[in-house]
Amino acid sequence: MGKARTLLSCSACGQQVGQWVGRCPGCGAWGTVEQRSPGAASGPVTLQTLQHGAGGEARASTGIPGIDRVLGGGLVPATVALLAGEPGIGKSTLLLQLVANLLAAGLPCLLASGEESRDQVALRARRLGVPGDRVAFVSGRELGPLVDAARAKRPFLLAVDSIQSLRDSAGGQVPGGPAQVRCCTDALVGLAKAERIAVLLAGHVTKDGDVAGPRTLEHAVDVVLTFDGEPRSGLRMLSGGKNRFGAEGEVAWFEMGPDGLHEIDPGGLLRAGEGEPGSATALPRLGRRALAVEVQALVVPTDGPARRQATGLEPGRFQLAAAALDRAARVPLARAELFGAASGGVRIDDPACDLAVAASLASAASGIPPPPGSAFVGEIGLTGRVHPGTAMAGRLAAARAAGLTTVFCAGEPGPMPDGVRAIRVGHVADALEWAVFGAGSRAKKDRVA
Repeated sequence: MGKARTLLSCSACGQQVGQWVGRCPGCGAWGTVEQRSPGAASGPVTLQTLQHGAGGEARASTGIPGIDRVLGGGLVPATVALLAGEPGIGKSTLLLQLVANLLAAGLPCLLASGEESRDQVALRARRLGVPGDRVAFVSGRELGPLVDAARAKRPFLLAVDSIQSLRDSAGGQVPGGPAQVRCCTDALVGLAKAERIAVLLAGHVTKDGDVAGPRTLEHAVDVVLTFDGEPRSGLRMLSGGKNRFGAEGEVAWFEMGPDGLHEIDPGGLLRAGEGEPGSATALPRLGRRALAVEVQALVVPTDGPARRQATGLEPGRFQLAAAALDRAARVPLARAELFGAASGGVRIDDPACDLAVAASLASAASGIPPPPGSAFVGEIGLTGRVHPGTAMAGRLAAARAAGLTTVFCAGEPGPMPDGVRAIRVGHVADALEWAVFGAGSRAKKDRVA
């Protein structure tokens, strides 16, 4: 008969450890780790006890204000965060810059890479100006050695690039498969909670936009960050989804340059010059912030099958706006190829941008540019009726910041900023009289707030 196995656990919080330590890694209490038999269960503890022991640490700043805002104020110890994005979007660069910032703040970090060798990571560090001699590196191919290295070093942050390249040798599945990804993620979640290590996992998205399959990792981690943008453009957007330690929906903007990622204010990059047919300004909410974004359209008559192509716009809403224009506003679009795009590589899925999409299409079809200094806010229904947009205060503030003077919108927009007026519209034809009937007739039905 084999020797009975014993367990070591903390009498204060119940945290189990593999070997005796003087201070509990879970609650920080001294002299509370004791030996117990496998059948003994730790008694329940109050939340007040746990709060004093393990929850009093302040958030750690990443050194990048935008990322701190997306995280809810900084990085919480023992957090497991997932950084999802397409291959080549810049996840490895972002991880290395975060590690460098935390090291500069005196917080130890461990970088694990299963996709690049140590020499390749060193070359990137040299290009980004990161002192390579300060970055602790470990191979991120095998789960066991990675966990052992993290337990030995006890860093504040463990950055894993990427979760798809990590595998558990005890399992027979192929690395990157859903079973292996779930197994490795579960082990790293256990490591984070037991050792109070913040873990940041980079993960590639599938063609459907999921990480290693539908909802494979989102439920296991504390924070889900999405890093996207147009790969051929330097503009990048970091958006927060699930967040157990802060508000969802925050967005940070970056520009990729030769020396890495730099946080920027995207306001000047998302709008071009006015006065061109086929261009209108939308005021979408991207995260919690509203911005003035240029929406472009091209209408090309054709005798064959008409194509509908949208870049950066939600295809279904783009086609709905075109159909409403053709039927409700009598803008002839049925026998034309339609192309739409949002400037700067940004992706817009805000329904309140329907009216701006319709304005760009009507302008492209008529050859008449929208009124100078104008923006459009409203959701278009199947009958052509325009429904009000939400959070109008933020949209109007974005219009003023962008130098706009007129906002076409439905309903009562609320208090108007100085220098900005609202033209209330109830139907898509009312908002587009300048394009449908000519610019001169618009003044007949202006309803100024």
